[in-house]
Amino acid sequence: MTATQNPPTEHPKTASESGERRYATVNPFTGETEQEFDFTPTEEIDGIIERAHAAYQEWQQRPVEDRAAVVRRAAELMDERREDLAKLITTEMGKRHDEATGELYLCSMILKYYADNGPGFLEPQPIQPLMGKGEAVVETRPIGVLLAIEPWNYPFYQVVRVAGPNLVLGNTVILKHAEITPQCAVAIEQLFTDAGAPEGVFTNTFLRIADVEQVIADPRIQGVTLTGSERAGSAVGALAGKHLKKSVLELGGSDPFIVLDAEDLGATVKAATMGRMQNTGQACTASKRLIVTEELYEPFVEGLKQAFSTFAPGDPADPSTSLAPLSSERAAQDLHAQIQDAIDKGATVVAGGKRPEHPGAFVEATILTDVTPEMRAFREELFGPAAVVYKVKDADEAVALANDSDFGLGATVMSSDLERARAVAERLEAGMVWINQPTGSSPELPFGGIKRSGYGRELSELAVFEFANRRLVRTVPVKRADRPVGG
Repeated sequence: MTATQNPPTEHPKTASESGERRYATVNPFTGETEQEFDFTPTEEIDGIIERAHAAYQEWQQRPVEDRAAVVRRAAELMDERREDLAKLITTEMGKRHDEATGELYLCSMILKYYADNGPGFLEPQPIQPLMGKGEAVVETRPIGVLLAIEPWNYPFYQVVRVAGPNLVLGNTVILKHAEITPQCAVAIEQLFTDAGAPEGVFTNTFLRIADVEQVIADPRIQGVTLTGSERAGSAVGALAGKHLKKSVLELGGSDPFIVLDAEDLGATVKAATMGRMQNTGQACTASKRLIVTEELYEPFVEGLKQAFSTFAPGDPADPSTSLAPLSSERAAQDLHAQIQDAIDKGATVVAGGKRPEHPGAFVEATILTDVTPEMRAFREELFGPAAVVYKVKDADEAVALANDSDFGLGATVMSSDLERARAVAERLEAGMVWINQPTGSSPELPFGGIKRSGYGRELSELAVFEFANRRLVRTVPVKRADRPVGG
């Protein structure tokens, strides 16, 4: 979503900025409200922060191996509870069951990665002084209590990629999750508690938006991280700056998927389909802009049309379902409004384009072509099952179009000529570039973007350093006099 457009009242990725309504589980397939939760009382916030701060004082003193053991145990419990947790994800935000179990498998990998590798990342790093004798080392130390503001689209993954590195490091975390995934938030806190984390090390809250500044402003809070929309990121980043707190922001994306050539066009179409439609298209790193050289454009669009025609709405808990609902009725309405704007202004609908006659928060798997700059779909992030395909004459035009975006999260380049693909990748304005595979995620690979996609990095060794005190310790030998003073 760009700053120059009038955004919908709620960004599909996060409900955190959308107003004063209770946290609630509203099944997007049935439309039924299954459970509601009261906001955390404002008068209790100070106590929550104090418990997290007190926990930090003890937690940071524990041997890193002990902290890592708690994180590993949380991963083991997640493995044991995978089916039940997957059902929660499907119920609250509509993710297909197999994708929900896949998310939890990745979460377990992330926690185990930091449990296994975190202690090594925290080893002091020696520096050879250029002047004088002695030695110098850089230590990696925790800084305190962090506020994590997380979205619904990957309700466990987004949280553990903050919690994993920071709990091993020695920080403590206060979570403010999206209002539509409260049961997932409760379950995450229970995982860490059952894994042995002391009270206050990981705390879930049901904060009001109006109370977020109170938390960020508190001197016991040392950092804030948010995954969400540009609007939410701008607000939180401004608050963090105002109160001199470190922040990490992972915001929107409009990732290009550039097709330069293809020995196997069918495989390329399959990759594009997966990149666009995974998680019903509700991923910041989804392949949203498919940019295809003119010699492949027609057969690519035809192949994509055939692939998208196979997506049919159904119960996300049913293994046979190919198209799950969006996370909420409002998200479906917002996406359809963006699609309709493009249609009204002359875009060509190759597939889909409508709300299907099916109960639930569904939008048809949609392909748009002939999208031009005056259409919302050209600039805004389409957060759902809608792809825009562009025809370009060559690699230079592909790069220019790919970089003509306010976003800079991920990008994909498809080519059988790896040298050519790497040359194009080097010119792309993105935090992550994948060659011959849609943008993905793995514990050891850094995740983050540039431009209006945010700043900072999660995952990999880099995540450990975002909220760390990289403390220098310089030791100089004691100078000894040639003879005793006064002797």
